[in-house]
Amino acid sequence: MLILECPYCGVTGEETEFHGGGEAHIKRFGPGSSDDDFHDYLFTRENPFGVHFERWRHVSGCGKWFHAARCTKTLEVFGTYSAQTTEPPSDLRAAISDKRPGWTWREFS
Repeated sequence: MLILECPYCGVTGEETEFHGGGEAHIKRFGPGSSDDDFHDYLFTRENPFGVHFERWRHVSGCGKWFHAARCTKTLEVFGTYSAQTTEPPSDLRAAISDKRPGWTWREFS
């Protein structure tokens, strides 16, 4: 069972109190984009065996969306942060690197 903390209201709860929303930090394409770009936006997702950044919604609480960093191998949650950020906070990335030597943040283009 995942234990997540909502960064907005501060409530810590089991994953059943939240709802997953897929991969975080996806570059969205708007009108005028190519068919290939739109196809990749809709259908191409990371599926790592390790650290993954996801969107979650606090459905049984404040209702806000946020991002979480977790390991898909161990289900360890490294932390949560605001959904309005374009990349994970540097202190969270440093904490992940400390626990997973050799891990680096992959910039999304």
